[in-house]
Amino acid sequence: MNVFGIVGWSGSGKTTLLTALIPCLRAGGLTLSTVKHAHHGFDMDRPGKDTHRHREAGAHEVLVATARRWALLHEVDGPEPALPALLARMTPVDLVLVEGFKTHEFPKLEVHRPALGKPPIWPEWPDIAAVATDAALPDCLRTVLPLNDPVAIANWIVTFLRLQPALLAAQSESDSSPSGPPPSGLSSSKRSRSGP
Repeated sequence: MNVFGIVGWSGSGKTTLLTALIPCLRAGGLTLSTVKHAHHGFDMDRPGKDTHRHREAGAHEVLVATARRWALLHEVDGPEPALPALLARMTPVDLVLVEGFKTHEFPKLEVHRPALGKPPIWPEWPDIAAVATDAALPDCLRTVLPLNDPVAIANWIVTFLRLQPALLAAQSESDSSPSGPPPSGLSSSKRSRSGP
C-alpha cells in the first residue's frame, strides 16, 4: 500500500486538510484509508458501555459490529505498535493517509502556519517532501503548496506517489481561472511551486 503522512504542530489544520483531501482523492478513483496517531490516554470507548465493560473485565480484544461497520479495540500490553504493524492489520487500498507518526520513516507533507509562531518541522525531517502553508516561505527547500487548495495538494500527492486515478473534473473554489494542464490525473486551478 502507498502510505503518505500529514504532520504539523497542534492547531495547524492537519485534520482539516486531511478531511478535504479524502473526497478529492476518492473522486479521482482512489480507494483510501486513514491512520490517526493519538496521545497516550486516548480512549474511544466510554465507561458504562458494554464494550468498555468487556475490556474492564479483561478481554484482550473486543470487536463490536453492526450491519454498517465494525471496530476492533485491541489492548496494548507492551510498547506502542509501530506504524508498519498497524498497517498490516488494514485492508489493502490504493493509499493510506496517516495523521501523525512524524518520527516514522515514510513520505510526508507538513502543514505549516507561520501565524502559530511555531518553527517549521521540515528542516529536521528529510522525509517531509512538501509543505502546505497559508503564507510565503521563500527559504523553504521543499515543494510549497497552497494550504487552502486541497485539489492542488491532491494533484501533488498523486504525482509524487505516481498514482493513476481517473480524471477529476473539479476546480478549487478559490480560483476558477484556467492555469494550464494539471500535473497528473486530478485537475486544479492553481499550480504549486516546487523546491529543489
